[in-house]
Amino acid sequence: MQIGLCLPHFGRPLETGRLLQVAQRADARGLDSLWVTDHVIVPKDVYIIYREEMLDPLAVLPWLAGVTERIMLGSSVIILPYRSPLPVAKLLASVDALSGGRLIFGAGVGWLEGEFAALGVPFNERGSRTDEALELFRKVWTEREPEIDTRRHRLHGLVASPMPLQRPRPPIWIGGASEGAYRRVARFGEGWHSTAATPEAFRQGADAVRRFWADAGRQGAPVLSLRIPFWLDEIHRPGSDMGYLRGRPAIHGTTRQVVEALREFAALGVSHVALDVSLTTYPAILETIDVLAREVRPALGG
Repeated sequence: MQIGLCLPHFGRPLETGRLLQVAQRADARGLDSLWVTDHVIVPKDVYIIYREEMLDPLAVLPWLAGVTERIMLGSSVIILPYRSPLPVAKLLASVDALSGGRLIFGAGVGWLEGEFAALGVPFNERGSRTDEALELFRKVWTEREPEIDTRRHRLHGLVASPMPLQRPRPPIWIGGASEGAYRRVARFGEGWHSTAATPEAFRQGADAVRRFWADAGRQGAPVLSLRIPFWLDEIHRPGSDMGYLRGRPAIHGTTRQVVEALREFAALGVSHVALDVSLTTYPAILETIDVLAREVRPALGG
């Protein structure tokens, strides 16, 4: 199992130096990935940790490309209907090129209706807009002179640049826990990026993904990944900010206990986990990275 860390670029006062420490410590200690999260503008009556002090993931990814050397850079997830797809595709292709081919593109449809209203995007079109964006991404990331007609875009007589460094293109992992998301994995992606699931919920979702994958005639097997809140009890115990969880599943406990929890997900097919340390202080995050590298990854065969 590969182990990644969700960069805490939200929910706390911006301290660029601290974020830099986290990114570079994860890179130096051999963790597999760093992940950014997407929200643009959140209604004030919705309590989520992403509501305040949130840096734009499409600004953070190019920064990470410049301050790290080897760690993969992922999005967990970019909400495709929020933005015009072609500028986003160009930006992410640039990130892949500038980082030396380290992008994992996680994409989703979104869920926060008030955010869609603020952005002027019809909530009931989020699925079709996501599918259209994914069609365009796949086209402009693999063909320098793309030819395609979609509902909202006509690409003819144009040149797309830059090309991503990865060939044929960066991997696409689809987020979501609906039939539409599972079908989208089989239609457009290489993997499924689940969020805060119990083992049983993950098993059910993975079974559905595999079924639609086989029905679509896809070869091989989809990548199965998981993002989940995480902390080590011996390093940090969240306090008043626990409301962020709102009953969501999390992995926490002693080092031995979290290894066992991660092994349970590995047995279900999870090959890559993105640990969300949002509830943890910066000093504790740095110590957690050290424990993950020194004890957890070796125990999981990483």
